[in-house]
Amino acid sequence: MAIDPKRFGTDLKLLNHLDLTKSSRDPPNDLFTRIRVETNQADLDIHSDVDNLVQALLLRFLTPVGEMELLGHPDYGSRLSELIGELNSETNRNRAKLFTLQALQAEPRVKEIRSVDVTQNRADRTRMDIKISLLPVDSDTLLNLVFPFFLERGVEA
Repeated sequence: MAIDPKRFGTDLKLLNHLDLTKSSRDPPNDLFTRIRVETNQADLDIHSDVDNLVQALLLRFLTPVGEMELLGHPDYGSRLSELIGELNSETNRNRAKLFTLQALQAEPRVKEIRSVDVTQNRADRTRMDIKISLLPVDSDTLLNLVFPFFLERGVEA
């Protein structure tokens, strides 16, 4: 059974590049717009289908646990932010793997986690590459993604 793209719905586009290069994590990238062909007017842009699932996972990784508590979601997010400012050591890469697994297990659209591998990026010593392979719900097609996690803060606007 292939991934049913409609299964993951549609949401506002909050991340411009789902590969999450460092520049796409810096403020003020909140909402994106597009020009509607029918009316030639600006409208909010969206992510649909599998891109929506990928955006949802990446947003969960980028949100510190507890950040959404006032909105009624005290357990939403991940603990990856605890690693900001730490060394890119084997111990911290193992912690990143644990924090990623915890976040994925809390995501209801993930049926099975096949693998999570965390490696130091060769070009940037402050970056960990988190490679994830998982089965989404109602699917037998693997979803693979790489989440670059930076141990230093982004540029503040």
